[in-house]
Amino acid sequence: MLILMVFLPMLAALVCYPLCRNSERAWFTPAVVISGAVFAMGLLLLSEPTLADGIYGFCGNGIYFKAGGLRTVMAVLAAFMWVMTALASPEYFAGARANGRYFLFYLWTLGALEGVFLAADLMTLFIFFEIMSFTSYVWVVQNETPEAIRASETYLFIAVIGGLTMLMGLFLLENAVGKLSFENIAEKAPELSPRLRYTVGVCALVGFGAKAGMFPLHIWLPKAHPVAPAPASALLSGILTKSGVFGIIGVSCWLFDGVPGWGNLLLVPAVITMLLGAVLAVFSVDLKRTLACSSMSQIGFILTGVSMCVLLGEHGSIAACGAVLHILNHSLIKLTLFVAAGVVYFNVHSLDLNDVRGFGKDKPLLKLAFLSGALSIAGIPGFGGYISKTLLHEGIVEYCEHLAEHGQSALPYRAVEWIFLLSGGLTLAYMARLFYILFLAEKPAHQHQKEKYMSPMTGAVLLIGGALMPLLGLTPHRTMDRIAAYALPFFKREPMARAVAYFSLANLKGAAISVTVGALVFAFVGMKWLTGKADGHEVYRDVWPRGLDLEDAVYRPALRALALLGGAAARLVETCGALLIYGTVDLLFLGAKDRVVPPEDRQFSAYEKRSERGRIERSFSADLLYAACGVLALFALAAWNMLR
Repeated sequence: MLILMVFLPMLAALVCYPLCRNSERAWFTPAVVISGAVFAMGLLLLSEPTLADGIYGFCGNGIYFKAGGLRTVMAVLAAFMWVMTALASPEYFAGARANGRYFLFYLWTLGALEGVFLAADLMTLFIFFEIMSFTSYVWVVQNETPEAIRASETYLFIAVIGGLTMLMGLFLLENAVGKLSFENIAEKAPELSPRLRYTVGVCALVGFGAKAGMFPLHIWLPKAHPVAPAPASALLSGILTKSGVFGIIGVSCWLFDGVPGWGNLLLVPAVITMLLGAVLAVFSVDLKRTLACSSMSQIGFILTGVSMCVLLGEHGSIAACGAVLHILNHSLIKLTLFVAAGVVYFNVHSLDLNDVRGFGKDKPLLKLAFLSGALSIAGIPGFGGYISKTLLHEGIVEYCEHLAEHGQSALPYRAVEWIFLLSGGLTLAYMARLFYILFLAEKPAHQHQKEKYMSPMTGAVLLIGGALMPLLGLTPHRTMDRIAAYALPFFKREPMARAVAYFSLANLKGAAISVTVGALVFAFVGMKWLTGKADGHEVYRDVWPRGLDLEDAVYRPALRALALLGGAAARLVETCGALLIYGTVDLLFLGAKDRVVPPEDRQFSAYEKRSERGRIERSFSADLLYAACGVLALFALAAWNMLR
């Protein structure tokens, strides 16, 4: 059944593509049916916690799958997200072009993601992780606008660099431990040298962190979501980023279980991601970009929980439960919010907050669904997000108390706690701002609306997503605690020793601090500094400095500099070689007369200076390619020799 869950969507997509490629709506039924079948098989896995399967000899080592724990939770969640977005797709893609292409890669990505979550070893995980990166690239470039093409280039660049870095780490690890099954890695990990272990860990963190949207590899995320179709954005934000988180959890809990150094190393980018994403969301004036930056911030929350789980060792059950449940909550939240954003775009054909303001004033279902997602992600009591954030906060507090009991300073981790609460407050601020703009502000005069603003199926998706969050938030012990306990074996942790009093005064105090911070930021930053007046109407200003774009300010100039240096180095080597060869020839034939160059050899041996731009570019590209290959080979050999 595991093999079927992975390969059924891929094979079905190949069969359906020639039948449905020329039809606008023919794809929707197969997409719903196939996604529903995978979801049904995932539910059956809940009763088969030890199921394993594989294809022996595939790619040399074979690919192996295993169910149970977090694997099954993630596989079921992914299939559920696919079913929901498929139901919401007909309205969004009505009249769009290249629907066949989109849904071909839509189903391929589902199969690849199931392969990631059900992987029994890191090599299987890597294979499907890379397949998923290439198939989901098509989602980003789907609309083929200049912005989509540029964002897709960034997405693919980050994915490829991350994947190759991860592969280098896996080769080093396989050379040291043999089989890359999680169990074998955990068994052999204590025997590895710290240098090798951390080299492998950092390589994996780069690869998985790139997909998760972790700082400083987050640059694709705020740019890909605004240009991708809304159903694709819901999947990119809600579940594809979790594939990176899943990999980081696997490496952290099986290769670095109980290693404080790794927990601290992971905590630094986690905290930066958490805070920076929230700050970027506060300053955004694009609806989907705000939600994308929000996803970046929430990934930081989850990774903070993973780092606390590692730091606490066998006592990290609370932090692990918080990470699992925030994965679940964030997926449901972003499903609802991005589908709602799709409804807005379908009617207004803009994502600029100045154009979409007031759109939902007379739309109660859209308003309630969006409000449910906003309150949940802000951590308001009574909603699912509050439960998971409470557990994450408890994990930080627990580690601070652990350090105090052992006479160690907990000051840096108290700072982490305050950044956690501040980020929660910023989350409330930008979600309150979005809700105010969409549902309370005055509509602009040019905003035209359709009589039927969304289809019944889209309304059903919003209703389901919006209802699940308070349902989970009001029944945490019956629902969320059980889900977390089921997933904990993948973290190598036991269930929580005590039931957490979610609505105790101490836990409500943390939420109250975040709410207070959020209210102040909303009032004085969102409504004062970032809001102006023009012609008697509110105008939402974009004041974020363009020079602070990490991609344009750092990464692209660095790549251009590397290309220039590589080309110069290649040209220097070529020139030195030419001087050596032809200098020697001239010395040997010194004094010779009437030197003859055979006509058939003239073009091969003689250098010709030509000014054609094409020849110069091709020569430069070839030099750069050879130089890059040589440098990578030298680095690989050096790393291999150092780590033998």
